Formats: sequence, C-alpha cells, structure tokens
Amino acid sequence: MRVLITGAGGMLGSGISERWSSRRPEDDVLALRRQDVDLRDAEATSRAIGTARPDLIVHAAAVVGGIADKIARPLPYLLDNLAVDRAVIDAAVSNGVPRMVYVASAAAYPAAAQSPIDESQLFRGELESANEGYGLAKLTGLTAVRYAAQQTGLAYRSILPSNLYGPRDTFAPDRAHLIASTIRKAHEARETGAAAVSVWGDGTARREFTYAPDLADWLVSAVDDIAAWPSTMNVGAGTDHSIRQFYEIACEIVGFDGELKFDVSRPSGVPQRLIDSTIARSHGWAPVTSMADGMRACYDSYLRQIANGELR
Repeated sequence: MRVLITGAGGMLGSGISERWSSRRPEDDVLALRRQDVDLRDAEATSRAIGTARPDLIVHAAAVVGGIADKIARPLPYLLDNLAVDRAVIDAAVSNGVPRMVYVASAAAYPAAAQSPIDESQLFRGELESANEGYGLAKLTGLTAVRYAAQQTGLAYRSILPSNLYGPRDTFAPDRAHLIASTIRKAHEARETGAAAVSVWGDGTARREFTYAPDLADWLVSAVDDIAAWPSTMNVGAGTDHSIRQFYEIACEIVGFDGELKFDVSRPSGVPQRLIDSTIARSHGWAPVTSMADGMRACYDSYLRQIANGELR
C-alpha cells in the first residue's frame, strides 16, 4: 500500500510517518512536508498527489498555534487552513484516491457543548471565540470529507482529536500550545531564578490532552478498518486536568519549586473540554501514556531542541 502523509514535518505527522515505516515496512510511505509542497497551492498539491498515486492519504497538515497567537492573528487560522484542506481534499477526489483520514480537531465543537462531548454536538452552537477561525476551518474540512464520501462512495473519514502534545511539539512562545508552554515557562523560570510562573486565568479550567504518539500508533494499526468508521469520530485521552495541574506537573518535571501566579485578567476559556471517545474505543482506540510520562518526554524533546539550537 502507498500511504501519503501530509504535515509529516509536524508533531503528529512525523510520528505517523515513523511508526508506519517501522511497523508496516511492506508499505510505501510518502512523507509530505512543508518544504516539499505548499499545500495552499491547489495546482501544486494536485500535481504532488497525482504523481504519488497513493492508496491512502492521512491528512495531518494544518496551521496551528497557541491561544495568544490565535487571538492576535486569527485570519491565517481560518484562511490558510481552508486553502490547505480544499487543495488536499479536492486533489484526492480528482485523482481517485480511495481512502483518506482527515485530522480535524475538537475545536470544531461549540463553546457551550456539554462534556463529555459526543459527535452529535457538532454544529449545535457558536464556537469558542479564541478558537473560532481554526474551528470554522475544521468544521468546513470535515464537512467536505463527508461530502466527498457521499459523492464518490470512497472511504473518506474524519477524526477529531482532543488537544495533542508530545515530542517535537512547538515550544516557540508565539506558537506553543498549553503543554509546551507550561514546560518552557517552568524551565525558563528555573534557569533565571524567577520566583513565580505566570498563568493565564485562574487555573480551574479543565482540558483534555492526548499524547500524539498514542494516536499515531492507533492510526497505523486501525486504518485498515476505515470503511467501518463513522464519518466523524472523536479520539481523546478520556481524562482531563485543570490548568493548575498541568503547570504543577511541568514544574515538578523541570525542577522548579517557585510559585504559580494566576493572571485573572487573562481569559480562562470554557470551564471544561472533554470529548467522548466511546466510538473510537470500539475501533481499538486505547491510549496508554500517562500525563506525567508524556510531559516528561516533551521536556526531553525541549532540551534536545535547545541543545540543537532550534529554539529562539
């Protein structure tokens, strides 16, 4: 089988590429990175997919970033993601690719969705304001995938992971997600001798984070059954933690024994985001990595990035 993985330079895509190559060496894995083709360019994308002629596309490419950047620069999270998804999905259909997995996001769920959030709550309300552009793009993408499946009869499906974290996460201050941000801030506080780490909000909001290598492992083993998947399917760790707990774990791993200073003038976001992954579990989804172990692996990755001069 020929498998094309978009976003193969990113945290999830790189993990899928590596695991696929090691666990299914008989398959031909084509890892498509940003430097290989600009997926916003529809013609270039169609040429790349037409040349590759894959049996399966795992579409993991996306413009992602932390909450601060999404608030400051919402436009690319909407328009760039729309352009990427349109180009990839249209090229897949035009070239007759028989199977596709589209990596959407739980950001597509309404802000007022009641946890645990099941798939029936899509399109049932307004999105969280800070994530609106990204969420709208993902809603559009998963809708296009559903339309493609209806129109062609091919096995095109969407998964909606919770927030993801893991090795090769982005630690740059303007793009880091929560877990990477907690690790960097705790590390820098320890290195500079700071008395406290600043935290947005009051620390009580609860979030679900899934270890990206667990998701990659499952995808490699489960995708052969893709035709039996529903159109959209949640894939989450199944547990959540408070923002305070994430920072406490990070401080313990890094060795920072100062205080947490909560800035209540900053937004905390919705009180809880926990998705219901019951359907995915019926298809073999069984995450195994604890939050502490996963964050420890993230910290090791962060230290390697520092040693390699990859961080500003």
